[in-house]
Amino acid sequence: MSEKETLLDLLLASPQEFVSGEEISRRLSVSRTAVWKQINKLREAGYEFEAVPHKGYRILNKPERLETLSLIEAFKTNTIGKKLKVLESTISTQEEARVLAEAGAPEGTLVIAEEQTGGRGRMGRRWLSPKGKGIWMSLLLRPKQPLHCMPQLTLLTGVAVCRAVRRTTGVMAGLKWPNDLLVNGRKISGILLESAAEDEYVRYCITGIGISANLDMDDYPEELKDAATSLKIEAGEKVDRVQLIAAVWEEFEALYALYQEEGFGPIASLWEALSVTLGKPVTVYTASGPVSGKADKLDPSGALLVITDDGRRVPVFSGDVKLSR
Repeated sequence: MSEKETLLDLLLASPQEFVSGEEISRRLSVSRTAVWKQINKLREAGYEFEAVPHKGYRILNKPERLETLSLIEAFKTNTIGKKLKVLESTISTQEEARVLAEAGAPEGTLVIAEEQTGGRGRMGRRWLSPKGKGIWMSLLLRPKQPLHCMPQLTLLTGVAVCRAVRRTTGVMAGLKWPNDLLVNGRKISGILLESAAEDEYVRYCITGIGISANLDMDDYPEELKDAATSLKIEAGEKVDRVQLIAAVWEEFEALYALYQEEGFGPIASLWEALSVTLGKPVTVYTASGPVSGKADKLDPSGALLVITDDGRRVPVFSGDVKLSR
C-alpha cells in the first residue's frame, strides 16, 4: 500500500476527529515533511481537509467521481453518450474525441474527463481544469450543414448549457457572444467547437464544453479571481455533476433535432432571450481591428450585429467581446 493510500485510510478511519501530524508521522514511519506533501497531493486529487495547529488534520470532503454506469443511467438521450469514454485524466478531451473521430466513431460519441492537464479554450488559451471539481467534456458530431454554418452550433451549445444550468442549479447564467456563460459578469463556462473539413464538406466537428461546477475561489489563480466563478460559489452548495451533465445533453439533443428540422432561426431566438450581450455597449476585438457600438441582435448566420456610433450595422463573425461598464 502506498503512503498516500495509507494516509487516506488513516484519516478516513476517524472522519470526525483530528489526527496530529506527529501521530501520522509515527504510524506511517515517515517525516512530518512527507506527511505535508502527501496531504497536498490528496488536496490536488480533490480531497478537502481542515488543518489546525497543535490538533492536526481531519478530512472534510471526498471527491465525487464520475462513474460510467451512473452517467449511463442518468442519460435520457437517444444518441448522445451511447458511446461513452470516461477518463481520470487527459491532456484534452478535444484531442481524445478527435482521435475517436478519425477512427470512425459515430455521432454522439462523448468523452468526459475528471481532469485536463492541457485544456484549452478559443485561440489556444489555457482552460483551468482541476481534478474532480468541474465538467470537462467533448462531443463528436457529424453534421450535414456546410462549414460556414458551424459557428451556429457554438451558439446552440451555449443555449443547451445555459438552460441546463438554470434548470438543475437555479443559477441564472446568461450567454455572452459567442461562447461564454456568465454569472454576475464572471465566467462559469466556455465552449470550443472545432471542425475537420474537406473543401466545404464537414467530416466531423467536436463540441467541447468546460463548466466550472464545484471549484472554490482558492482554486483560481489570482489573475482569474475577478473574471471567473463557479456554480458552487454562486449557488452556495455543491452541484451534482452527473445530473448537470445529463441535463446538458438532454437539452442539446432536443435543440440539435430542432436545428436540423427548422434551421437556425428558432435557436437564434432562444439564444437572444438568454443573452447578456444584446442591448449593451460593447467593443469587439476582431482580426481587422476593434468594432465598438451597441450589440443589437444575431444575424441569420449567427454573427453579432453591432450598431456603431455612426449608425452602421456591422456583422461581426469572430472576435472577443468586451462589455462596456
